[in-house]
Amino acid sequence: MFKTSIRNKLIVLLLLITIIPFGSSIVVTYIYTKESLKDQTIEENVNLLYQGKVNIENYLRELNNYTLSFYSNPDFMSYLRKTYSSNDYLSMGTVHNVLRALLYSDDSINQVNMAIVGDQQTVSLSRRSTLVYSKQADTNIEAYQRAKENPNNIYIEPTDQSFFIHRAFRNVPANHILAYITLEIRPGKINELSHYLYNDNTEEFYIMTPDADFIYHSKADVRDDQYSEWIDEINGLEEQSGTFEWKDATFQGVVVFDRLSDATGSWLLVKRIPHTTLYESAYGVALINIIFGVVGLTLVILATFFVSFKITSPIRVLVQNIKEVEKGNMQPQFHSLGNDEIGILGQRFKMMIERINHLINREYKLELENKTNQLKVLHSQINPHFLYNTLQSIGTMALKNKALDVYSSLTDLSQIMRYSMNMDQDIVPLEKEINYTKAYLLLQKQRFGEDLNYILEVEEGALDIQVPKMILQPIIENYFKHGFDTREELGEIKVVCKKKESYLFIAIRDNGVGIPEKRLKEIQNLLYTNKESAKSDSSIGLKNVYARLQLYYSEQAIFKIQNRSTGGVQVTIKLPLELEGGLHESNYSR
Repeated sequence: MFKTSIRNKLIVLLLLITIIPFGSSIVVTYIYTKESLKDQTIEENVNLLYQGKVNIENYLRELNNYTLSFYSNPDFMSYLRKTYSSNDYLSMGTVHNVLRALLYSDDSINQVNMAIVGDQQTVSLSRRSTLVYSKQADTNIEAYQRAKENPNNIYIEPTDQSFFIHRAFRNVPANHILAYITLEIRPGKINELSHYLYNDNTEEFYIMTPDADFIYHSKADVRDDQYSEWIDEINGLEEQSGTFEWKDATFQGVVVFDRLSDATGSWLLVKRIPHTTLYESAYGVALINIIFGVVGLTLVILATFFVSFKITSPIRVLVQNIKEVEKGNMQPQFHSLGNDEIGILGQRFKMMIERINHLINREYKLELENKTNQLKVLHSQINPHFLYNTLQSIGTMALKNKALDVYSSLTDLSQIMRYSMNMDQDIVPLEKEINYTKAYLLLQKQRFGEDLNYILEVEEGALDIQVPKMILQPIIENYFKHGFDTREELGEIKVVCKKKESYLFIAIRDNGVGIPEKRLKEIQNLLYTNKESAKSDSSIGLKNVYARLQLYYSEQAIFKIQNRSTGGVQVTIKLPLELEGGLHESNYSR
């Protein structure tokens, strides 16, 4: 049933053509949004890291420039080029002023040390003590040597609480070292600049030296073994900045890095962004899309069921009614199926059933009438050939005795009998019906002589029109039964047959005294409502003619009986030029 049901097929089809594009749209939108937001987030972080790099470089350059200012002080340079004792108070004052100016040039500088190479002495000044001289200067320590080897004469050394900037102070324009100046820098400024470069809750940020010593880290617990692999990955890259995907047991995401210039220590700025952070916006957008998609799909599914039920319910009603028709129930069990194509189909179905019912009733009545006529013929058909031969013998005798009127009457009677007793034809050309009527009127003329006059006015173009047999004689006979004897003048009857547009016009007029109004209504009531009256047997001929016309033409046949204004009665018949369905009584076997 599922495979053959239009409703189920329609539901599946509508769901497929809505869910597949809708679902695909959500998936494609999510993937595109995810990648787009990922790229956008990475680009923003690259720019942010670059800006942080610029800020830190500017800060370190500013600190470095403080030491370079010594070259512009001739007294200080003279002090370094010569050797003075610690008792030389003038020289000590110059050194004290220079170092003090350097110490307070920036709030981040906590202490200034100067190791003089010439006389192997150390001069120190901090914010907590005055100028201190020491005769035990070690200028061969690793930090000094690395500053000496650096092209920029600088080395930055990190510690747990601060970092040191070591500068090798050369005797410009000569190249030998005069002194090593060390600035102890509190990390406050670096920490402040770093806080602007990452989200503390979702991202990681690190500043480290080329030797992988941490200057700053966002995580409280940092172990070198945890980071050695991705640090090695960065150090193995030739690029100064870039991004790459990283995945290990503790982290899955993107690593963004940038290097400071050699003049500022070649520090490495690293930011690690997990996928959850990268795709957070995408998840939000996807969630919104999914919510709207689910709502949309729900509406589509409801609309699909509504449309399918709306379309298929009338079809099911039609199928049910067809099954009832198959069982023999010819009455439609619905009023209306709507105004659309299916509604029109339902209306046509009802009209078809009504038409079938009408045809069944009509054929049933025609068969009954045919059987009745056959029975009547069987009762009256003693031996047609015997009657015809007898009438012919009587006619021969009339000719021998020169009784021409008798011969003429017998001839007309024979024609009438042949026409009325011929059961092979129920539909005949109008010409045959007129000839039969003429023979009947000739017999009446023989009977009434000069008291009767008849007129047959028939158009030649109407003679070939097919009409039911015996529709004129019963009407004319009514005149002789009820109107001829009550006339006040010469009896006259006129038959007019004309072809008008799409119908045949027949009028039968007489000049009797007419029908009393009350009796006329009874006859009309008998004809049109099929209600019997006390005197219905006197109008049996009219009733039979009207009933036969309705059987052959249904509602298309018009039959009127009315009194003429000049006296007498007129019966008017209007028949379609074509018989309905092309069927007639003789179609039934006897």
